[in-house]
Amino acid sequence: MELQFLGTGAGMPSKMRNTSAVVLNLSAEGDGYWLFDCGEATQHQILHTSLKPRKIGKIFITHLHGDHIFGLPGLIGSRSFLGGEEQLDIYGPTGLNEWIKTTLRVTNTHLNYELIVHEIGEGVVFEDADYRVTAKSLQHIIQCLGYRIEQKPLPGKLLITKAKEAGVPNGPLLKQLKSGEDVILEDGRVVASSDVTGEPQEGFIVAILGDTNYCSAAVELAQDTDILVHEATFDIDTGNLAKEYGHSTIGDAARVAQEAGAKTLIANHISARFMPSDVAQLQKQGEAIFPALHIAEDFSRFEWKNGEVIRD
Repeated sequence: MELQFLGTGAGMPSKMRNTSAVVLNLSAEGDGYWLFDCGEATQHQILHTSLKPRKIGKIFITHLHGDHIFGLPGLIGSRSFLGGEEQLDIYGPTGLNEWIKTTLRVTNTHLNYELIVHEIGEGVVFEDADYRVTAKSLQHIIQCLGYRIEQKPLPGKLLITKAKEAGVPNGPLLKQLKSGEDVILEDGRVVASSDVTGEPQEGFIVAILGDTNYCSAAVELAQDTDILVHEATFDIDTGNLAKEYGHSTIGDAARVAQEAGAKTLIANHISARFMPSDVAQLQKQGEAIFPALHIAEDFSRFEWKNGEVIRD
């Protein structure tokens, strides 16, 4: 699993940071891309990466402020032009469906795929055999959601020596055992997957939060996560502005990570008031509370592998 940040700024684009968008890249798991928020020019940012819009299968919107949704119409249309034919599901707060469908209708935008907009509240908003996505309302000046993405336990590793000793030949039966299925050999014997595989492996847990003051819902979503993505619009010295505008400081983000027992914090949604030379000070303020901190930049990539987070 990999997170790739396409926009890490706050409010409006700047020379250094575009508006909010981050891709949860599940290609290694065979599940394409999930996009979280889609600020203005998100599709333009994608052009500077190896990502393919037609492989975006789900989009999760935190709230309806422009810096989080103004890139949606263009991306939705381009996905069709670029050969996207698979269904696209978009999840977000009340009002999202009206805004998207009105924009597409007025601009006479034709799609070659089925678009389903899910207007959601709190609770489990998506679940299949592999993942569960839970949403909670955060503390912003309008309705705003945070998302917790949990990968369900993975099958244990195939113990090839044990499988061979049990008489399993090379071929598809080994794959079935690895995926958790019991198999029947030619002589009628049944080989149980649990007898020739190791213990199930824990999947990843990621929380991607929208704009918010420090709040208990953020801590709950971030509980024991491998990666917490939390906004840090302001530094500690401008905490009064953070409270006024429904945002967090780098200290608030670090506090949430610490209280939740997160393993890694990635701070984004950085105000344009902070120049590149200010990032070191933001880092220092956050690390004083939570050392396992990264401050994302546009096009930053973070890979989760064997329980570790590696920044590319």
